[in-house]
Order: sequence, then structure tokens, then C-alpha cells
Amino acid sequence: MTTAAPTSTPRGFQNVWLVAEREVGSKLRSRAFVISTVITLLIALAAVIWGGFSAGNPSATQVAVTSSTAAAVQKVPGVEVTQVADRDAAEALVRSGEVSAAVVDDASSPTGVVVIAEDSPPTSLLMGLSESPSVVLLDPATVDFALRYFVSIGFGIVFLLAASLFGGTIAQSVVEEKQTRVVELLLSAMPARTLLAGKIIGNTILAMAQILLLATIAVVGLIVTGQSEVLQGLGAPIAWFAIFFLFGFVLLASLFAAAGSLVSRMEDIGSTTAPLTMLIMAPYFLVIFAGDNPVVLTVMSYVPFSAPVGMPLRLYLGEAQWWEPILSLVILIATCVAAIVLAAKIYERSILRMGARVSWREALKTP
Repeated sequence: MTTAAPTSTPRGFQNVWLVAEREVGSKLRSRAFVISTVITLLIALAAVIWGGFSAGNPSATQVAVTSSTAAAVQKVPGVEVTQVADRDAAEALVRSGEVSAAVVDDASSPTGVVVIAEDSPPTSLLMGLSESPSVVLLDPATVDFALRYFVSIGFGIVFLLAASLFGGTIAQSVVEEKQTRVVELLLSAMPARTLLAGKIIGNTILAMAQILLLATIAVVGLIVTGQSEVLQGLGAPIAWFAIFFLFGFVLLASLFAAAGSLVSRMEDIGSTTAPLTMLIMAPYFLVIFAGDNPVVLTVMSYVPFSAPVGMPLRLYLGEAQWWEPILSLVILIATCVAAIVLAAKIYERSILRMGARVSWREALKTP
């Protein structure tokens, strides 16, 4: 059966939107999709609020002092004091992790004392002292380790869940249309590329709506819990994440649709989508096991399949120059265009082929 000849441009756009509306409507009518989305949003809201209140109600800060500085520190609320003999003993406790900081005498400081910390000074201690003393960092860090870890996991898991959920449903939708022969009716009214474009646009709208809802929940949760400083640091990275996710999802959605067109049974869909699933999972595991490695993050920020996670994370950590997200986005868009062209070719050549699975090589072979 051959596909219909391409229609006029206005009619072509109308068909694309009709298919997109059909995709959106089918997802919104699916009870499983609605329930999974609500659960994801509730988990995100609970995590943001819990993290915000935990940060707003920290445990007592352990501080080492000498006999001459004990009186000043004891006035600071939320501080537990450990008295030591001298500065060397205080530094030893800081390095061992037994205390978060130490306050010792220092004649060169305007206040007569100095705060010693491992990687960052406790904010509550600095604010509680009558005057801000000089700070000596033994191992400076730009972002709190725990916050860095949770932000990394946040970007990684949001990309993983959204891309895998919608990517998988696109492939399943394609196979279902092949099994029920609905695709033959659709292709009698519109070209295969129009049908593919509508599927990608419809699922992209839903995926972006979910991302925007998650971003809104994060912003509201941080505001409610009084984490304005964290919100200021996350504002630009979240905006970049949404932009990168848009093109990254279109890239993956087109490939998932092509993968679905290669098979005619739901039982076989895993064999063609497995490589794409691995590509989606890779950024998540990389930020878990190598999120503190600047070389790994730099490579991730330029690889199209991991750039939606790697580049926003580097922007949050302050490790990316102003031009790097622009260059990474250009690479991602170029890859996205190439993937759409490739997927359209595979989809056109495989969507009407029933029976045995069509290999990627066979689908790309010039007729």
C-alpha cells in the first residue's frame, strides 16, 4: 500500500496538529498516565518542601574554640562548643570532620579572631558573631556538597523519567497503530512524515508541560520554605534545562518513533528501543557516580544525549563560560535536525512493513 501524495502546506500543517491533538488527547484520557504524572508531581513537591524545611532547621553547628574565644562563640545560637588548647588542635578537629569550624585568635584580623573551615564557613556562625571575622578556607568549594548532589540528582532523574515515559509511549503508539492497521487509514489521508511530526509535537507538548509544572513546584517550594538564595542560584540553570530538554526530547522522540516502526508486535519493541533507553539512563548514572568530576561534566555538556543534564548542572556550579551553553545548544539542535531526517526515512520505509522485525540497516538501505 502506498502513501498518499503530500497535500498543500496549510493542509499539511492542519494534519500535523490533528495528529498532535490526537496524541495529547489519548494520553490525557489514559488513567495510568494521569496517575503517574500526579504521583511524580506530588513526590517532587514533597521533596522540595522537605529539603527546604530541613535546610531551614539545621542541627547545631559543632565549633572548636580556645579559652580566649569561647565567650564570643557561646553567644551564637545553634552552636555547640568544643574547647581546645590552641589553633593547631582546632585545625586538626576541622580536618578530621569532628567540628564544622573553629574560632581562634588572630592578631592580623580586624576582629581579633579568625574562622577556620574545611570547604565553606557555617553561615549561622558568621551571622551570629557580632562582626564578620576573616575566613580561612582550607579547601574552598563554590557550592555546598549536599546541595550540589541533590541538584545533580534532580536534573538527572527529571530527564530520565520524562524522556523514558514519553519516549516509550511514542514507540508503543506506533506499534499499536501497526497492529490494528489504523496506520493504513491514517496514511491514506496524509504523508508518513506528517504523521510522524504530529506524534513528536503532541508528545513534546505534554513532556514540556510536565517539565514546566515540575519547575513551578520547585520555585514555589523554595519560596515557601524561605530558600531565596538557593532559588537565585537555580533560576538560570532551570531555564536552560527547559530549553535543552525541549530539543533533547524532540531528538529522542523522533528516534523512539523510528524504533517503534521497525517492529509489528509489542513483544518485540524492547529489542529496538533498548539502545535509546540506555542513552537516557546514562546521564542519570553519570551524575550519580561522576558528578564531582569536572572533566566528565564537561564532556556530558557537549554530548547531545546528555547535554540537557550536563550543561545546566555546570551552569549551576559556575563551571561553564557564558558561550558554552550556546555552543552546546547549537550542537544539540544540529543533531536534532539530523535525527529527525534519519527517523523520517526509517519511519517511511518501515511503518507499513508487517511481520518480521526490520533492522536499522535494512530500513536505512537505499531502495
